[in-house]
Amino acid sequence: MSYSALMTDLYEITMLAGYFDEGMHEKPAVFDLYFRTPPFKGNYAVFAGLEPALQYLSELRFSEKDLAYLKSLGLFKGAFLDFLRGFSFRGKVTAPPEGTAVFPNEPLLTVEGKLAEAQYVETALLNLINFQTLVATKAARLTVAAGDGVVVDFGLRRAQGPDGGLSVARGAYVGGVRATSNVQAGQKFGIPVKGTHAHSWIMAFPDELSAFRAYAECFPDSCILLVDTYGTLESGLPNALTVARELREKGHEMLGVRLDSGDLAYLSKEARRMFDEAGFPAVKIVASNELDEYLIQSMRTEGSRVDIYGVGTKLASCGGEGGGALGGVYKLVRFEDQPRLKVTSDISKATVPDRKRLLRVVDRDETFLMDILALEDEDIAPGDTVYDPTNPSRHKPIPQGVRFEKVREVVMEDGRVTRPAPTLDAMADRCADQLRRLPNGSLRLYNPHLYKVSISRGLHELRQELFDKVTG
Repeated sequence: MSYSALMTDLYEITMLAGYFDEGMHEKPAVFDLYFRTPPFKGNYAVFAGLEPALQYLSELRFSEKDLAYLKSLGLFKGAFLDFLRGFSFRGKVTAPPEGTAVFPNEPLLTVEGKLAEAQYVETALLNLINFQTLVATKAARLTVAAGDGVVVDFGLRRAQGPDGGLSVARGAYVGGVRATSNVQAGQKFGIPVKGTHAHSWIMAFPDELSAFRAYAECFPDSCILLVDTYGTLESGLPNALTVARELREKGHEMLGVRLDSGDLAYLSKEARRMFDEAGFPAVKIVASNELDEYLIQSMRTEGSRVDIYGVGTKLASCGGEGGGALGGVYKLVRFEDQPRLKVTSDISKATVPDRKRLLRVVDRDETFLMDILALEDEDIAPGDTVYDPTNPSRHKPIPQGVRFEKVREVVMEDGRVTRPAPTLDAMADRCADQLRRLPNGSLRLYNPHLYKVSISRGLHELRQELFDKVTG
């Protein structure tokens, strides 16, 4: 997928033109990209979208067609348009690997470079990181709710356009949904593709049994039959059993049946009983129909026997409580080699200034305990006091006997990617490992444990100093 240099808000270009006119465009700047509130009323997010973001940065150029359009707006001077002709991103990016569990108020991306380039990429980076991180987080919640069950992305038809469909499939894979109905995503990303047939297939034949037999004839080794067109218990499942027996007589085995309406928990138990009693314990039970993590969890609590959950609308739209968007922001934290602070009258809403390290405190059993933001050259050790960035009066010591993991690494230097891109499987495996290491209660759908993100003493003191200067 390629990205246009004009994938931005107009104000990025007007600011860039202003910086150019003021002679500020080559001054050094550092920006942090982060979010303030976890999505879905949870306590974490799953970081995703980095590789598309790095591709965008690597390829950022203004074409002659782009420049002609900007000229047609009548806003920009010829000298500025000439400057854009040679514009590219030559900066530095620090970020966690995709699939990392991340938390509010800690920098995901830190972008360093000349003010012109570091400012201009704000909108595109937020677009790429916000949405895929949101989708990956939703996918993680779904896979946690499904337990040993498998979740498949059925969301293409409900996604926000073709590009949205691809982004959903990719982000969902990072979060643990390792199959999709989206054939283009399968081709582009190597994601396994899965699917059955629609009710229209059944209705196009004289009767349900004829439709089932025809589908089994076409796909004898991958046959999954949709059983609720006319009546799940009355005809769908009995007819599917007939076809399962006929396939076995020909040396094939039915793969599964799909439930798409009704009481899915009850129907799955009935389907499992019928197929087990008939000697088909390997037949999979697939469920779909407006599923989300809450419904999946409820079905499992009721003892459902679903093996595979097809999730469409609620995954593609990231719907549900606290869903819809990730409120990522992009803030200037250092300019002209001086730390910068954005403040309101309340320090709890102030940004966290300057370049920072992001460290994860790991307990003896490998559980994550908290994250700490520290100044770039500041030493941190167990026993040191750390502060709540939203309420500096709250502070506590780092526990003894812990170790620190570095959460982020330099992924781009001088506009060039510094390491090979990991595979989607590696990202998804990382996500699964990260979720396993979160503190007890972190994965609850309701009232989850709130993971702590703290700032070091040095960062706390710098922030307070800058706050006093600005407000005093």
